[in-house]
Amino acid sequence: MNICIYCGSLSGSNPAYTSAAEEVAHELVSRNWGLVYGGGSIGIMGSIASTVRASGGYVHGIIPTFLAVDEVMYRDCSELTIVESMHRRKQLMIDHSSMLLALPGGYGTLDELFEAITWKQLQLHDRPIGLLNVDGYFDPLLSLIDHMSATGFVREKHKSMMIVSDSVVDLLNALEAHAGNPLYDRTERG
Repeated sequence: MNICIYCGSLSGSNPAYTSAAEEVAHELVSRNWGLVYGGGSIGIMGSIASTVRASGGYVHGIIPTFLAVDEVMYRDCSELTIVESMHRRKQLMIDHSSMLLALPGGYGTLDELFEAITWKQLQLHDRPIGLLNVDGYFDPLLSLIDHMSATGFVREKHKSMMIVSDSVVDLLNALEAHAGNPLYDRTERG
């Protein structure tokens, strides 16, 4: 089983973000799950990939050509796929994974997360989506989603498409329980 992880190419200002990424990495290896991610060697991305590899785990990096430079690309991946575009990268990351997980990150992390949520809403995939809320990092985002729902732009059933937890083990257990089981009726659109 592979899990796609969206996370920052920076480490952020709180050391808890990198610690959480390393905890996720160790948990993935202990479960014998592979990591699929954006192929970077820097920030939280680099921390999670290097920790998985150092622990003997499988890492599949998927990176677009324009980012495949020595300073950015993680060269010790078990498998490395270089693609022509960000869109192709995001598609392959989902295609090669059974579940998706977002850790703290910036615009790129949110782009990947929201594209995955949108694709799930449109029934283009059925993978469970998790959000690791390290030290309340995603609290403002969750408040915004509540606001979007309260003002009629996000249906209540679509709010439940993300599994949110501040516990690595609890979140990975929940994602595993939902892998291959859509969280809402696939016959309903929109």
